[in-house]
Amino acid sequence: MFPQAPRSPFDTHEVFNQSPPFENVDLFASDTPLRQAVAANGAGDEAAALSEFGRQWGTAAMFTLGRQANENTPRLHIFDPKGFRRDTVEFHPAYHRFMEQSMAAGMHASTWTESGKHAPPPAEVVRAARFYMAAQVETGHLCPITMTRAALAPLAAEPALAAQIVPRVVAGRYDPAFRPWWEKSGMTLGMGMTEKQGGTDVRANTTTATREGDAYSLIGHKWFFSAPMSDAFLVLAQAPGGLSCFLLPRFRPDGTVNALRFQRLKDKLGNRSNASSEVEFTGAFAWRVGEEGAGVRTILQMVQLTRLDCAIASAGLMRMALAQAVHHCRHRSVFHKPLYDQPMMRAVLADMALELEGAVALAMRLCRAFDRAAEDASEAAYARLLTPAVKYWICKTAPAFAFEAMECLGGNGYVEENLLPRLYREAPVNAIWEGSGNVMCLDVLRALKGEQERNLVAALARAASAGTLDAAVDIASATEVDARSLVGRLALLAAATALRESAPGAVADAFVRTRVARPRGALYGSADLAAATADALLQRVLPED
Repeated sequence: MFPQAPRSPFDTHEVFNQSPPFENVDLFASDTPLRQAVAANGAGDEAAALSEFGRQWGTAAMFTLGRQANENTPRLHIFDPKGFRRDTVEFHPAYHRFMEQSMAAGMHASTWTESGKHAPPPAEVVRAARFYMAAQVETGHLCPITMTRAALAPLAAEPALAAQIVPRVVAGRYDPAFRPWWEKSGMTLGMGMTEKQGGTDVRANTTTATREGDAYSLIGHKWFFSAPMSDAFLVLAQAPGGLSCFLLPRFRPDGTVNALRFQRLKDKLGNRSNASSEVEFTGAFAWRVGEEGAGVRTILQMVQLTRLDCAIASAGLMRMALAQAVHHCRHRSVFHKPLYDQPMMRAVLADMALELEGAVALAMRLCRAFDRAAEDASEAAYARLLTPAVKYWICKTAPAFAFEAMECLGGNGYVEENLLPRLYREAPVNAIWEGSGNVMCLDVLRALKGEQERNLVAALARAASAGTLDAAVDIASATEVDARSLVGRLALLAAATALRESAPGAVADAFVRTRVARPRGALYGSADLAAATADALLQRVLPED
């Protein structure tokens, strides 16, 4: 599949025994677990289109753009050259290229129709496959992509407003110009929920919303304001009737710049290509979305979708980290034998491959539930219960997974010229954003109060393996003290069940035996995998010619 790296003469030596770049690869066709999970969840007919996307995003040029977008971070410009307040964010051209490509592929809106209705199945699965592949190349720009897609859900509470906004969003065109949204060929949407004093506890928000005719005036701040370059934002503020949801545009209806005052851009560990900001509202114009006092309930429709994307993106980071590791080990010789054939290294790579198999199968199965939730009560229950559990498990797994892949490359993996440091820095953010691990566990506990959700746990255990029924009893009776452990077990049960549908029996059996029936060791390479199973798993990561 990949040519050997050419030897390069230096004054004292020739460079050899180095792996060639992992580039110019079809990110879909080369990924057996993804292809099978997509087919098992109803999107097999989309394979040709997804492969075309995979070839486009797997080029050397796209990987170069990913590096450039992260090396050249966004810059805040508060004033224009004449001294007028503008509060704009400037990005490198590579970032704009990713936004163009992602929106052209519909990742910001392909799950919606122009009327604001959910697109028919398998819209979620197809979009997720693209999102998963894009995350492998450049993850930061996916923040405004996922915010835009998710923001259309709560807008359904205001049909008149949605009728104006939704068609412009689903147009599929990226227009970065700083001008009123109604003058643009396309628009993006962001979000602002948390404040300094409350964080996750949004009911502690102090931003106030005062009624002014058919709109509101907002005064206050947001400590994390996501995608500040967007054309409008869903925000929470205290109205007379309680905490409420609002749509706050960058421009007022009269065409003047709205009263958003960006204080600074966050200097983040990772997610460097994407801008996150602190902002103050000094009498900012906004429309209410939903009833006064129903802000949390309204905006959670958005958060449910952004949490799904956190899990998909984290699985994508894991996939690229493992692909880099396997590719390197196949081309690197150590102690007179390919690193790929060294027993302990094979054990590590195969164990990682099995973990990724579960993550991909589970993420795509969850997308199927979103596809069918409106018509199937059992799928709606699956989405309610599993979304926080899946986000919890996959997003918390990704950082350690990326580190292990980095170690497989040795010192080269720790050097910024390689992709692994960026993947490693990027990995923690999805576990923090859209609700941290403890918040996800609390949401699972709330969902487990429903009889349908408790019955679902037992059904997952039966489908995974007869030997896992005890786990179902424990999960259904979880308390806050043991919630993290049991929510992790719930995700593993669901992953095993998803693998039963999409992967070969040997893969699903190995996952159940090493992850569900008994705890796996804390470090990769500790799972007891048969040689044939390990060989099969590694071939599924990157098929050899």
